[in-house]
Amino acid sequence: MPHTRPAADLPLPRRHRALFLSDLHLGALGCRADLLLDFLQWNTAPVIYLVGDILDIWHPLHVHWSATHDAILALLVRRAEAGTRLVYLVGNHDAEMRAPDRHALLPAEIADRCTHETAKGERLLVLHGDICDGRAFRWHLFTRLGSRADALLRRFDRRLRRFGRDLGSDERSLVESVLSWVNAAMALGHGHEKRLTSLARATGHDGVVCGHFHLADLHRDHGLVYANCGDWVDSFTALAEDASGNLALLGGREALKVPMSDFTGLPVPRGL
Repeated sequence: MPHTRPAADLPLPRRHRALFLSDLHLGALGCRADLLLDFLQWNTAPVIYLVGDILDIWHPLHVHWSATHDAILALLVRRAEAGTRLVYLVGNHDAEMRAPDRHALLPAEIADRCTHETAKGERLLVLHGDICDGRAFRWHLFTRLGSRADALLRRFDRRLRRFGRDLGSDERSLVESVLSWVNAAMALGHGHEKRLTSLARATGHDGVVCGHFHLADLHRDHGLVYANCGDWVDSFTALAEDASGNLALLGGREALKVPMSDFTGLPVPRGL
């Protein structure tokens, strides 16, 4: 992930031109809803893109919902009622959001992909990203098994923590470190980045904004903008566009070492 630096001198709440968040996994055991709610309270934009896996609803018998999860949805509803445009790009964990009876959960535009035009005039393809998984990872059974294994390991992790010291929000437990390493190992070679930027190029876009891979990043290594929002299970990041059309990643574990009011504005030094 790109290095970040504090930017606590920005006015609060921080109003961006556009805000992109992915992989909140509301309802999943690993979701850090407390950090996400704090971030949303201190960051806003006229348009907020929810870039897939916002709700973790494909295992109805294993949903871990809380009052904080309700508060996040309520905050988004209030933003929409106040005029914020919400665009919900469906992911693989929340595919049920395509069903009409699910649309009442959030007053959002539901789509598989869309185009965002920056203040610089760059056209960005916005989608979750699972359609560009490696061939093996596209198998439904594979992803289901991976999700179940993740939930079991996190339950085990919670039990282990009862016998150890309390960890800071910026620290990973042993189990979390293993899960993070496995996720990074599956992305070796950056094939997903190449496939996504190729898709953007083929559809006449100047870049792509995605989630899914839980690996926050922002660069032009493949000739186009590649922006991954990150997640709210491990990286705790979001992507923002400022009034000039520059993109930056906000948040990250390093940000959690400073007061929570400062957590909200940590752009990468080489914003695009």
